[in-house]
Amino acid sequence: MQLKDAIRKRINFFLNRKGLNSLWELYKNSGVPKSTINSLFASEIHSLPRLDTLLHLCEGLDTNLKEFFNDDIFLDVIDSSEDKKH
Repeated sequence: MQLKDAIRKRINFFLNRKGLNSLWELYKNSGVPKSTINSLFASEIHSLPRLDTLLHLCEGLDTNLKEFFNDDIFLDVIDSSEDKKH
C-alpha cells in the first residue's frame, strides 16, 4: 500500500470514530484549508501532507501523531514519490 493511501485510510478511520461525516467538518475542526484537505483525497494527486498539516488534522480529529501512526497499516507502506526522484 502506498503511504498516501494509508494516511487517507487513517484519516477516514478517525473521521468515523469522531462521528464526522464530511471533509468540510474536518476543515472546520482542524483549520487546515479546504483545498489542502481536498488534495489529500484527490486520486490524481501524489503528494503527501506536510507533517505540520498532519498535526493540525490530528488535532481536529482529537488524536495525536503517535496514535495516528500507531497502526499496522504503516508497517509495509511504500512511498511512490521515491520512484519519481530516480
